Amino acid sequence: MNLNIVNTPFLLLDEARMQRNIDRLDVHVKRLGVSLRPHVKTAKSVAVAERLFNGSKGPITVSTLLEAEYFADHGYTDMIYAIGISPDKLERVVALRKRGVDIAVLLDSQEQAEALATAGRDHGVTIAALIEIDCDGERAGLTPQDAEIVTIASYLHQHAELRGVLLHAGGSYACETDAEKAAAAEHERASAVLAAEAIRAAGVPCPVVSVGSTPTAHYARDLTGVTEVRAGVYVFFDLVMAGINVCTLDDIALSVVTTVIGHRNDQGWIMTDAGWMAMSRDRGTAGQAVDQGYGVVADSNGRVIPDLIMIRTSQEHGVLALREGSNASLPDLPVGTKLRILPNHACATAAQHSSFYVLDPHGRAGDISAVWPRINGW
Repeated sequence: MNLNIVNTPFLLLDEARMQRNIDRLDVHVKRLGVSLRPHVKTAKSVAVAERLFNGSKGPITVSTLLEAEYFADHGYTDMIYAIGISPDKLERVVALRKRGVDIAVLLDSQEQAEALATAGRDHGVTIAALIEIDCDGERAGLTPQDAEIVTIASYLHQHAELRGVLLHAGGSYACETDAEKAAAAEHERASAVLAAEAIRAAGVPCPVVSVGSTPTAHYARDLTGVTEVRAGVYVFFDLVMAGINVCTLDDIALSVVTTVIGHRNDQGWIMTDAGWMAMSRDRGTAGQAVDQGYGVVADSNGRVIPDLIMIRTSQEHGVLALREGSNASLPDLPVGTKLRILPNHACATAAQHSSFYVLDPHGRAGDISAVWPRINGW
C-alpha cells in the first residue's frame, strides 16, 4: 500500500522518526538515574506501546479508564490513572484491581481519599493513590507547602494505600528558552521532593515521587529525589513542541495526509479535504512567536513547503495559504495532489482518528507497512 492510494484524510505515522524520539528521551532519563513511565494518552495504541518497551509490558500512565481497560486487556498491569479521581469511577478502578492490575489513582482532597477508602472497604480491595501537587498554578493539585498534604497522606496510609506524590509542570509549555525549561524542570523536581519529605517527616512512607511533562523531561539536569518521569507527546512531537524548541519540524512523526480539492485564486487559497474533523480545532501555536495556523504543509514525501500553512478550517475543508508577510510564491498544487499537514497538538489531532497508517521505514517513499488501531473515548 502507498499513501497516494489511501482515501484521505488519514493519520500518518513516520515510524523511524517516532523511534528516534523514543530513544532520545529513554537515553536521557536513564542517564539521570530514574525510570520512565510513558503517558499513552496520545498514542492510545498497543502497537506504539510495544515500541516504547521493546515488546515488553512496562509501566504506563493513562488519562482515561478506557485506556486502562484497553491496555489491561493486552497485558499491561502497572498503571497510574493521572486524572483526579471521581467517586463514580471507582467501581471501574476496583474491577481493574480485581483483575490483577496495579492501577494507582490521583487525588488532591480529603473527600476523594474518603471515597476511595470506602470503595476499597466495600469491595474488599486496597486502592493505591498518589497526591497531586501543583508546582506552577496551571492545573489541579495542592501547593507543595499545603498542610493538607500530610493530612491526606496520613489518612490514606491508615485506610487505603499512599503510593506517593505526582506533579505535572504544565507551565513548561510556555517556556521558550533552554534556560527557562531547565528552570521549570528543577522547580518541578524541588516541589515534588518538598512534598514527599513533608509526608515522610510525618512518619508516612512515600515511595513514589513522579514528575513529568515533555519539556521538563527533556531539560531536567538533576532528578535527585525523583523516582520516575512521565511524558507523552515526545513520542510524536508537534508544532507546539517545535515552537518552544523541544524538537524540530524534522522530529514530528505525525501528520494528516490530505488531498487538494480546489483553488480560490482570487483569495490565494488552496482547498483540501482535511478540515477540523481531521486536524482538530487546536490552535496551540497562536500564542507562540510563530503562529502556524492549523498546521504546517509538507509535500507527500514530508518536505516542508516554505511558508505554506493551513490558515482556516471548516468541518471537512482546509484552506492553505502563504503565511502573512511571506515573500514566497504560492506553489502550483493541482487538484489531486497529496500533502501532509503537521499538527499543532499531536494529542488533539490523533484523537480525531481511529488508526495510524505507518510509513515503512525500509520501503520506498510513501509506502505503508501497517495500519495500527488506536482507541478513543473514556
